Amino acid sequence: MKALDLRVQTIDQLKEQLVTLKKESLNLRFQRASGQLEGTARMRVVRRDIARINTVLTEKQHASSQD
Repeated sequence: MKALDLRVQTIDQLKEQLVTLKKESLNLRFQRASGQLEGTARMRVVRRDIARINTVLTEKQHASSQD
């Protein structure tokens, strides 16, 4: 997921994606704890996508408060 793609989306779309990624992160943590997770790289990608979305959300909220 690219930051440019995220900046085009609305705040509601970003929040919806954030919820989806947090659910996926939870599922991945449960799989890791139970020994069922084979590829751990997805956990890193999900964490970074969550951080990107949070960053873009913060930028958008600051931009809307300054207007």
